[in-house]
Amino acid sequence: MNYPCTVRPIAPADYAQWRPLWDGYNAFYGRQGDTALPEAITAATWQRFFDAAEPVHALVAVQGGDVVALVHYLFHRSTTRLHDVCYLQDLFTAPSHRGRGIGRQLILAVYDAARAAGSSRVYWQTHHTNTAGRALYDQVAAHAGFIIYAKEL
Repeated sequence: MNYPCTVRPIAPADYAQWRPLWDGYNAFYGRQGDTALPEAITAATWQRFFDAAEPVHALVAVQGGDVVALVHYLFHRSTTRLHDVCYLQDLFTAPSHRGRGIGRQLILAVYDAARAAGSSRVYWQTHHTNTAGRALYDQVAAHAGFIIYAKEL
């Protein structure tokens, strides 16, 4: 079921509605309580959205005046392409608004932003247990089969 929403760049006045979504996104990935992100990371992330020198961007979905979803993305160089690529880093819809096509609208908006910026690719990762998200992702992109390794430093 699709419900129309407005997708737009995040604005400084959105903080009070963005923050619970950001916290919900982090909780989904186990970053809460003792494992919560340090407040300095959240503050820096928020500031980056409004710094023209930063490659980090944010869009929000608004319904009835309420911010109900977020997407964060960034542009970076690639050794296998001439043009920058776009990494869709965070995507989260308020639980009460899921199943309405909002996530798809945000992904498509990132595709549009990436095209406008001259990017040649948009990619993202998710946890293998995110079955609801993966059902959507399988409709709007191709799973390339990569396994991600990470080392905290």
